[in-house]
Amino acid sequence: MQHLKTHYHPDIKTLESKTIFTRLATRSIAMHGSDILLMYTARYEDYSLPGGGLDVGENQIDGMMRELKEETGAKDIKNIKPFGIYEEYRPWYKPDYDIQHMISYCYTCDVNAILGKANLEHYEITNGMKAVWVNIHEAILHNNKTMATSEKKGMSIERETFLLSRIAQHLQNSSRNTIS
Repeated sequence: MQHLKTHYHPDIKTLESKTIFTRLATRSIAMHGSDILLMYTARYEDYSLPGGGLDVGENQIDGMMRELKEETGAKDIKNIKPFGIYEEYRPWYKPDYDIQHMISYCYTCDVNAILGKANLEHYEITNGMKAVWVNIHEAILHNNKTMATSEKKGMSIERETFLLSRIAQHLQNSSRNTIS
């Protein structure tokens, strides 16, 4: 799978002499035209790709499908293809490690536009998360505004906005190739 980016949170000055916890995660990219299936989180005022951490021993595709179903209620998941890997180093605020090394495996897929019932975790409900179909360009503009103006922004918004921009660029390149 193509490596898209390695991002270092601004608080990470060095990895030397740091204890690092690696977390493997997946992200789903489901599109209908220029609309993309995203999670809107009221607490952080941002849009993000559906996804989350892999369970121990879980393969990436199974984890991607599980997270997508749980968070969005997506049905008829098919045509799963690798999109790329986003790697990040961010502060870890628990006493057992200094830094979290998150590796997100991103996949495109097709889903039914009509979503079923989501099965969100308690913290996701508390944070005001909900699945929405939104124009990808509007989501990018929204996230950019949140990064520029909001005190509430979470650590994931830079990853999510980068990925949304890459997806939009990929869509634009694909439509050019179809036209010619």
